[in-house]
Amino acid sequence: MFRHKGKTRTFKHNLRLAALLSFIAGLVNIAGVLWLKVLTTNVTGHFAFFAEELVLKHYVVALSFLLFIFAFLIGSFTANFIIEYFVGKGEQSAHKYPMLLEIGLLFLVGVGGNYFLANGCEPTILACVLLFSMGVQNSLVTQISSSTVRTTHLTGLFTDLGIELSQLFFYKKEDQKERLKKSIELRIAIIVFFFLGCVIGGFLFSTISLGILVIASALLAVALIYDVLLYKYYKLIRRKK
Repeated sequence: MFRHKGKTRTFKHNLRLAALLSFIAGLVNIAGVLWLKVLTTNVTGHFAFFAEELVLKHYVVALSFLLFIFAFLIGSFTANFIIEYFVGKGEQSAHKYPMLLEIGLLFLVGVGGNYFLANGCEPTILACVLLFSMGVQNSLVTQISSSTVRTTHLTGLFTDLGIELSQLFFYKKEDQKERLKKSIELRIAIIVFFFLGCVIGGFLFSTISLGILVIASALLAVALIYDVLLYKYYKLIRRKK
């Protein structure tokens, strides 16, 4: 799911990646909204809020929205920088480092977020941490899937889905229709699992609060461990042949 690239990467790899990480993005998004009243998986809306507060001369508030935008950008930059650095050193599983970073950040906020708030930490800083982690995730999944999968925002997905649904009426060749159907299936999976993450996270938030972020980090950790163990298993099988 994480390790395969290029010709070795299949539709199933991308589908599993999309389902898992879009579900996690949904959990993080609803946590940010219910806890901090901040969208934490995309930056589109923050540009509008920044402009509004700037016009109203609420400069400090406007600055917070600017920080949200840069937090996501820096997260994306950091993830790809880490991957490129370790790939350059011949590391076969460079993806694990940004994943560990995201796991650590989500776990930290999930366990200690309310404590940090109670002890004077600015909500803006905590929102920036979540936006940074989602920048990391979106960069990671984009890099792994060669820009096929994005999991943290849906505007572009709905645009692409609308285009591809219309193309079903015009594509006649079987190979074209097959590729198109797979692409549609992938986009629907991302939308559905993001929605499920938001809904399930919303229900769970009322009982376990930021525990939903701990769940998100645990899901990522399990996926990473599974990926490592699967790689070692196949490596062992190849050695025995």
